[in-house]
Amino acid sequence: MLPGRMMDFPLTLTHFLERARTYYPRSEIVSRNPDKSMHRYTYADFVRRTCQLMNALKRLGVKPGDRVATLSWNHFRHLEAYFGIPSMGAVVHTLNLRLHPNDLGYIARHAEDTVVLVDRSLWPLFEKFAASVPSLKHVIVIPDAGPAPEGTLDYEALLAAESPEFELPKLDEDSAAMLCYTSGTTGNPKGVLFSHRSIVLHTLVCCMRDLTGIGEADSVLPVVPMFHAAAWGLPFDAILTGARVVFPGPHLDPPSLLDLMAEEKVTIAGGVPTIWLGILALLDQDPKKWDLSAMRTMLIGGSAAPPSLIDGFRQRHGLEVTHAWGMTELNPVGTMAKVKQELRHADAATQLGAQASQGFALPFVETRVVSESGQKLPWDGATMGELEVRGPWVASSYFSNEGQDRFTSDGWFKTGDVVTMDSDGYVRICDRSKDVIKSGGEWISSVALENALMSHPAVLEAAVFAGRHPRWDERPLAAVVLKPGQTATKEELAAHLSKQFAKFWLPDDYLFVPQVPRTSTGKFLKTKLREDYGDHLMKNPASAAG
Repeated sequence: MLPGRMMDFPLTLTHFLERARTYYPRSEIVSRNPDKSMHRYTYADFVRRTCQLMNALKRLGVKPGDRVATLSWNHFRHLEAYFGIPSMGAVVHTLNLRLHPNDLGYIARHAEDTVVLVDRSLWPLFEKFAASVPSLKHVIVIPDAGPAPEGTLDYEALLAAESPEFELPKLDEDSAAMLCYTSGTTGNPKGVLFSHRSIVLHTLVCCMRDLTGIGEADSVLPVVPMFHAAAWGLPFDAILTGARVVFPGPHLDPPSLLDLMAEEKVTIAGGVPTIWLGILALLDQDPKKWDLSAMRTMLIGGSAAPPSLIDGFRQRHGLEVTHAWGMTELNPVGTMAKVKQELRHADAATQLGAQASQGFALPFVETRVVSESGQKLPWDGATMGELEVRGPWVASSYFSNEGQDRFTSDGWFKTGDVVTMDSDGYVRICDRSKDVIKSGGEWISSVALENALMSHPAVLEAAVFAGRHPRWDERPLAAVVLKPGQTATKEELAAHLSKQFAKFWLPDDYLFVPQVPRTSTGKFLKTKLREDYGDHLMKNPASAAG
């Protein structure tokens, strides 16, 4: 082998800070506070304060590899922790504030967090699990809603006592930078350790023109929480490119988000489908109230978005949606639904089909579809199997080596998503492996049924799940939320679906509910639906298809 003659330059987050300070000192970071007032400062302020945070943590005894937790909304101080903790060699561990206190206690103990940064507005939640984490040495309170409680450290007072200069260490690019835990819907949450290298490579690729295309001229709004899969990498994308950053704080309701997008002239925003469903419904009610003309694209991920949502934004409001797929284990983005040039001259239905798919793999991410027995399946757009992935920002194992059955002997990660893949590489999620409905030996895609139901003009949300059946083992049931003031009968919904699906795919019953239960990350919680309604067909045999 003839070695190349290139420098061994580590890919670490310290470079992001140096670049922000050197080239984009006047770029702006905007945060909405709990009282809805706005905080504004520059990248120069951000780097100065991040250095003060690193000095403070070092004085408190934080060492390389130590886990420092955050329990915070999306705001500028959380961003300082995002960069400061890993840039000094420690590991930032984001705690999901929507989890039950018992789960938060388990995760903090499992991670062996030594320090936690907690918003004062979230103090009541922290108190419910703090005593169960013996590894905690220091509690730092971010004063977003009043002074720090007695016995804790005030974030602003800590920073005020420190120098705004910090000598950034030379870090190994393979060292851990961030620890994120899965939502734990099928067992205890599992930790995923992002490395500096994986974050840097993920950022560089995501900022490509044909992906997010984030650049200095953008105003980036991460609606997706910073405690959920690194906010899909959007904070890193923005800081590397010098983009303007807009944080919503705790105000994630559709009117507040629309106000923020219009007032701050947001060009790119990212959030889960449930967020965008609410925003689309509000825009439909009053399309002229908010000026979103600056919006370049809206990223949707976390779960499959219905084509009616994507088409509704475009047709009724002239807004473009970019559909993406990923997981915590992928740092987190794996595919993105960009319409290839050859499809741009196709009919509208074909283009919408590409947009509504999960897209095709990002550079350096490899994909394959396999059967239950592990056989590699064709890319024919019809054959369903489990999606497996590998690449430089795909987890090779979990923290503490749990869940090893998710990793194959030949180096692939088993995503648990049941998909089809067409000859162009477009992935279409049919279900999670735990949610796919197996009726009489046939697989039925709950996602396809949900998307079709949500295209009905009276339906706001729909979740399809498996109900136990006396003959077929499982049959689909649909939990439906109607739009305010709208009505629809079970017969009308069945007729709507029968235009697209074989009879055996149609739900045996339609349950009209006020709200679909959600996970901590905003996805439909089908385990709760199965728990509440799983025996519905057994108790109501008249509803069960023969």
